[in-house]
Amino acid sequence: GSKSVILGVKDDQMVATFTGAHGFANGLDAVLDVANVLIKRGYENKIKLLFIGDGIKKDQLVKRKNDEKLDNCIFLDPVAKTDILKYLHASDVGLMILDNVPAFYYGTSPNKFFDYIATGLPVLNNYPGWLADLITENKCGIAVPPKEPEIFANALIDMFENPSKRKVMGSNARKLAENKFDRKNLANKLQELLLDHVNA
Repeated sequence: GSKSVILGVKDDQMVATFTGAHGFANGLDAVLDVANVLIKRGYENKIKLLFIGDGIKKDQLVKRKNDEKLDNCIFLDPVAKTDILKYLHASDVGLMILDNVPAFYYGTSPNKFFDYIATGLPVLNNYPGWLADLITENKCGIAVPPKEPEIFANALIDMFENPSKRKVMGSNARKLAENKFDRKNLANKLQELLLDHVNA
């Protein structure tokens, strides 16, 4: 989709989008650390980081954006589920972000992961666990280690510089959504997945 739905974003810019709660467990400061690295490396006007949602940490994140002049970060208020898709279609990468606390790794709601892959977005994930494994196995994105803003920034730059690679990851994402996560099977599959991990 055209990027014009996202205020101030041009079609030749790459947009990496996070949707969901801006809470403690989400660890979104990690993405602002990456924003700093991208600016230092001259990608401020090439890669934009979009955050859609609300939560206890949002004010502090927006303040940090302003204090550190992170003009490559865009914060939007929560939007209706139907509008989320409009923004995802205008995005290039979906972000799965969690704070580096192992207790959180399996507690993440995979809903937004399914939204990303159903839209054909490659996913960039910054915490270990079954989701990182799934992304790596299905070549539908990049899993980076926690607390490594340089590696995270490299992954985004790699995606920006190699649109064809990004396209392949995106179509793998879409295939994964259709084959494994058809909405009808979703609840059962998810239950099985989670039970497997609980019993592992």
